[in-house]
Amino acid sequence: MKKNLIIASLILVVIVAAKPLGELVGVSKKSIFNKGFKENNPYGMVFIKRGSFMMGPNDQSALGAVSDKSVNVTVDAFWMDETEITNDEYKQFVNWVRDSIAMRWLIMRRATGYEKLTLYKDKNEPLDMLPDLQLQYISLNWKAKIPWKSKDDSVKAILNELYYMGDNSLGYKQIDPSKLTYKYEWINYDQAALPGNKYNVNTGAYPDGASVRVDTSYIQDGVIVNKTIERKLRTRKDLISTKIVNIYPDTIMWLRDFQYAYNDPKMHMYFSHPGFADYPVVGVTWEQAQAFCEWRTQLFNSANKIGGQDYRLPTEAEWEYAARGGRDLALYPWGGNYVRDSKGCFMANFKPMRGSYTDDTGATTMKVASFMPNDYGLFDMAGNVAEWTSTAYLSSSNTLVADMNPNFQYNAKTDDADVLKRKVVKGGSWKDIAYYLQCGVRTYEYQYESRPYIGFRCVRSFNGE
Repeated sequence: MKKNLIIASLILVVIVAAKPLGELVGVSKKSIFNKGFKENNPYGMVFIKRGSFMMGPNDQSALGAVSDKSVNVTVDAFWMDETEITNDEYKQFVNWVRDSIAMRWLIMRRATGYEKLTLYKDKNEPLDMLPDLQLQYISLNWKAKIPWKSKDDSVKAILNELYYMGDNSLGYKQIDPSKLTYKYEWINYDQAALPGNKYNVNTGAYPDGASVRVDTSYIQDGVIVNKTIERKLRTRKDLISTKIVNIYPDTIMWLRDFQYAYNDPKMHMYFSHPGFADYPVVGVTWEQAQAFCEWRTQLFNSANKIGGQDYRLPTEAEWEYAARGGRDLALYPWGGNYVRDSKGCFMANFKPMRGSYTDDTGATTMKVASFMPNDYGLFDMAGNVAEWTSTAYLSSSNTLVADMNPNFQYNAKTDDADVLKRKVVKGGSWKDIAYYLQCGVRTYEYQYESRPYIGFRCVRSFNGE
């Protein structure tokens, strides 16, 4: 007993000595004993350490255009998906949206058994007494089973609204993509950063005359309406934009973008058939990719007590830095100046020569990770599908950007001109010649367009150095 008291006293002395009263010791209860917070590796992502590199083209333009100048820049550490987002991964997003809409419809119409689809447990105000407006926002129970095979006529009628009906039905059950919409919000920090909108911490108010341009989105008569509005800036809520996006990939683009070609099998099966599960998702607009990133962030934060940085599209600088794999002046992600290895095998999925798509073992898209990764462990940073970035396109943006975490960013509003909605696309694809596979080469596409040769991958900023 005496021995135990001595040990306890020594422990108490150590604790008091390690954390003296009245001194600056921080707010973390374990700050003296632990080594600081360590972020876990996000599943399926690769850590890219911070560093500097020469950003920009290594070679003259194949089109004879004047290339943007190369600049030496530094990029902070971040995580990046080791492969492009696959059909299977994007389908998780589509299924989540489908299921959330189904559950919300059943709850809003108080269908048989709707109580099981919610997490609502307030006994003082029963669920069946809640007004419809409140039902729109109660938490969903993701452990509950959606009654897809219910024999209840009212339940079946509600769920059938997710499928083509009437004249649009072709005689078999098929999901109606127009019903699969995802709504999300973001804060327009670009508007908050305007000189005339500087928040006065002394008065707790924004200046008189402060105003913002933000996007709003709503559904009217079954149609998504996107508008840009101007309003006075009175509270932080005035900085919020809303977006509703149809999230189902465009499948008809296999025919629209390649006329006089037989791509019907891809149109019918590329996204829906399990045989293409591990192929990169295509037919996704920049706006849909943005919605995916926002959903992925919410999915992660809902399952983790300590949330991480937001998932997002990489900046052009981050993408190029990652593609080079630590090889500062590498022409291609594998480090060499040629598209073949020492055995004469092609190093990526692209178009080696006119009409010869299969010389690299692929015709159109291939399964992700079909070729060796670069030195950072990233697959398909050249070829297969080109990839969206968050950077706005300007032919000479390198002359404008900062040399620390450079990014030429413009958050185009709905009513902006199309020229302001161009986003940088990197990496080249299965339909491109070798020039577009170079790390420093950039092209662009409009953020509302979808192509059978453009996909994306996500990044997440690293908390720390």
